[in-house]
Amino acid sequence: MKSVTVIGASLAGLYAARALRAQGYDGHLTIVGAEQHLPYDRPPLSKGFLTAPATAPDTGTASAETASAEAQLALTDAEEIAGLDAAWLLGTRATGLDPHRRAIRLDTGRTLTTDGVVLATGAAPRRLPGPAPAGSHTLRTLDDARALRADLTGGGPARVVVIGGGFIGAEVAASCAALGHQVTVVEAAPLPLVPQLGHTMAELCARLHGDHGVALLTGTGVRGLRSAGGDDRVTAVELADGRLLPADVVVTGIGVRPATGWLEGSGLPLGDGVRCDAGCVTPIPAVVAAGDVAQVAGARAEHWTNATEQAATAVHNLLAGHTARTHHALPYFWSDQYGVRIQFAGRYRPGDVPRIVEGSPDDRSFLARYERDGRTTAVLALNRPRPFMRLRRELARAVQPAATA
Repeated sequence: MKSVTVIGASLAGLYAARALRAQGYDGHLTIVGAEQHLPYDRPPLSKGFLTAPATAPDTGTASAETASAEAQLALTDAEEIAGLDAAWLLGTRATGLDPHRRAIRLDTGRTLTTDGVVLATGAAPRRLPGPAPAGSHTLRTLDDARALRADLTGGGPARVVVIGGGFIGAEVAASCAALGHQVTVVEAAPLPLVPQLGHTMAELCARLHGDHGVALLTGTGVRGLRSAGGDDRVTAVELADGRLLPADVVVTGIGVRPATGWLEGSGLPLGDGVRCDAGCVTPIPAVVAAGDVAQVAGARAEHWTNATEQAATAVHNLLAGHTARTHHALPYFWSDQYGVRIQFAGRYRPGDVPRIVEGSPDDRSFLARYERDGRTTAVLALNRPRPFMRLRRELARAVQPAATA
């Protein structure tokens, strides 16, 4: 294999490039990224990045806090960029793929032909139907975060409505509350995060909103956004039951879709992402996938750790020319909300029973095991990082024999 092209200058894309070089690949490497930016870390975008002042009040230029926040997002540096010895095509979008010829069409009109392809195009946020007036935002990219931060830090207290009570929505709500805004979270489900945590633990996490003066409206969808004025700026959110929530800023966090639209007609199997085997390999061994775009052995996960670990597996199999290694990592994710770190590892299924083994929900600091038939299936912690990591390691060891059998 003399040439490999990574589509997506993302977390998974960067880790794929690192893995290629670490595993001895010394051929030509091209990395195609739709954004103008080198790989950066997305989790801080909904947290500390939003609360950094957009501009310095005395000069109107970027504040020192902003410059520091943006610098901390970087996942790589000049030394590593040189060491990867890759051709970076940033601000360039892949528009089509012939997987048999490994020919990649770009929006510049150029076609790349390569020996191996790593698909790491990630996902795109779901949007509400209808127009998106000024003041309405989704949050996925650095440019999204810059625009939202400008709206949140450019004046006095605002009425902010966050649509979606998942992790991104909850983190944005916490950041907005920290900035002194009046915040309402609208969630269509009866309770946020039940599929991830189960009802009992989801209810405990939902209480964090009320602890910090954030209103949580559940069991209602959104019909659309209202706007008025010469700048067509959002003024309200219309709920499915006809109620209007006044709003100066709206953030929609209702999930993402894997970025596979450009692969339509390629012949690759597409479902909830690019369908791969347990080794992140498509039916064409020279095409692999990793990260948010990859549906591996029937499942797709949108978590930081998953993207980094899948990339190494995918590259190993790409270089081997077949599925020589499979990906069986224990699912793990975390979220920072209102000064509380929520950590979860394992696989929750309905019927699993959570049992608090340390701390107290009243203190918003506890450690819990999920159990089924006397066996631990998952662990959850609020502000208990050290004991959580111990239980996470124990759980990983417990499931490893079953994963490799």
